[in-house]
Amino acid sequence: MSTAAQQKSVYEQIGGEPAMAAAVEVFYRKVLSDERISHFFEDVDMERQASKQKAFLTMVTGGPSSYSGKDMRAGHAHLVKRGLNDVHFDAVVEHLRATLEELGVAAPLVAQVLAIAGGARADVLNR
Repeated sequence: MSTAAQQKSVYEQIGGEPAMAAAVEVFYRKVLSDERISHFFEDVDMERQASKQKAFLTMVTGGPSSYSGKDMRAGHAHLVKRGLNDVHFDAVVEHLRATLEELGVAAPLVAQVLAIAGGARADVLNR
């Protein structure tokens, strides 16, 4: 890997804002069609949710940070009360992987994004 590539954030290597916007759109299409997890989004303003997700993913992949939402624990506590567990978390990660692969993101970058996502498991599941 060149020095320039090493200095670029995952966000930049993936393709920046346009790629993140496309990823969030594809991701939620997958999530909302998955019977394992779609019920968690029944009463959610999906345009607002997608905007928050895009800002969050931008932040955690090293892009310009505009995320001002709740932390993962606070943001998901109400879902944990509704039964959110490892099966659901795994389904979300599965869709994130499929989305990134579908958009042609290189395997090492997919692995980095999934490692970041996996690092949030304890907070998302309120452990």
